[in-house]
Formats: sequence, structure tokens, C-alpha cells
Amino acid sequence: MGRGRVELKRIENKINRQVTFAKRRNGLLKKAYELSVLCDAEVALIVFSNRGKLYEFCSTSSMAKTIDKYQRCSYAPVESNQSMHDTQSCYQEYLKLKAKVEMLQRSQRNLLGEELGDLNTKELKQLEHQLDSSLKQIRSTKTQFMVDQLSELQRKEELLLETNHALRKKLEETDAALQSSWATREQNVHYNHHPAAQPGDFVNPLQCNRNFRIGFNAGETGQVTVAATTEQNFNGFIPGWML
Repeated sequence: MGRGRVELKRIENKINRQVTFAKRRNGLLKKAYELSVLCDAEVALIVFSNRGKLYEFCSTSSMAKTIDKYQRCSYAPVESNQSMHDTQSCYQEYLKLKAKVEMLQRSQRNLLGEELGDLNTKELKQLEHQLDSSLKQIRSTKTQFMVDQLSELQRKEELLLETNHALRKKLEETDAALQSSWATREQNVHYNHHPAAQPGDFVNPLQCNRNFRIGFNAGETGQVTVAATTEQNFNGFIPGWML
């Protein structure tokens, strides 16, 4: 009797799974060796067990060289194709952007009134409608700007009026304080003022008499005689210039 077909699924029994892994691994390594010898092929085999243990076979002297060769043969064409695809995508994007820029430049020239000969009636109507819409938007923006500017000027005017009122009030208070200060000073001067002296209030200590005589006495040679009346002597005091 022949062996039945084995169902390909994970073996739940740990021991049976380990035995099967060992048998199949050895068979796989044997087949890889036979393939490399019989067909003169470069074969590299890498196997990791469920515990992370490494099993490998390489028909050449270096596994690293075989892996490097595999990477050059597998990824280089893919990278080349990807690079070519990216280049084509960039070129297509460039063409789209170039066409868009040319269209915008042509539209700008049309808005300025240039190159209108190539436009048909529909395109001219669209251009007219676009210009009307632009003018309405510009006028609306201008009006709003003027309204905002007027509101700002009114606000500044109110601030200036308030400042002027405050300064006027401060000036009035300063004037009132100065007037009060001057009134107080004049009142103090009036209280401290003495009446002016009259001419008759001062006593003239010297009342000269034209009858007094200054001269030499005939009886006493060399002695100066000074004659004065009683009115010229004040309490027995004779001025020094009369001695």
C-alpha cells in the first residue's frame, strides 16, 4: 500500500513537529546539495527553526557573496523601474504646471485688454462677467476700507475732544488756584502794612538859631567863645561840632 497524502497544516504535537522538522530539514539540505552538483547551480539555503536556530547551506565559499549577488539581481531592476516611473511622473507634473502657467498668463493679458482677437463671443462674455465681478468686489473692499477709516478717525476725534476737555478743566483749576494764592498774598500784605510817617512825627534835635555867635572873646586871648541859647541845649547836651 502506498502512503497517503499528508495534510499541510501545523502539527500541534510538539514532539511530532520537532521530528518532522528535523527530517524535512535534512531532506531539504540534501536536495539543495544535489541541485548544486547535478546542475552546477549556485544554491544558498537559510533555515531558522521555531527556536531561532540557524541552518544554512551554500554551494559557494561565501554566503555573503551569494546574498549580495541576489540583491543586485533582484532590487536593481526594481529600483531602476521605480526611478524611471518617478521621472515620468515628474515630467508629466511639469507639463501640467507649464500649461497652467501659460493659461494664467494668457488670462492676465486678456484682463489687461490684450490679445482679445482670438477670443470668441462666449469667451468675451465670460471675460466681461469676470471683470464686472472683480470691479464689484474691488468697490466693496474700497467702501469697507473707507468706512473703517472713517470710524477710526471718529474714534480719534472723540479721544482728542476728551483730552481737550480734561486739559481745559485742569487749566481752569490752575487759574483758580493762582487767583486764590494772589488774594491770600494781598491780604497778608494789607495786614502787615504800617502807615507812613508824617513829617511832624520826627523830632528835629537840631533847631538852629540865627542868634548864636561863634567868635573870639576880647578878654581871653586865643580862646574860642561859643554862645548858644537855652533852646540850643538839649538836656545839657551840646552837639560836638559846636564845642
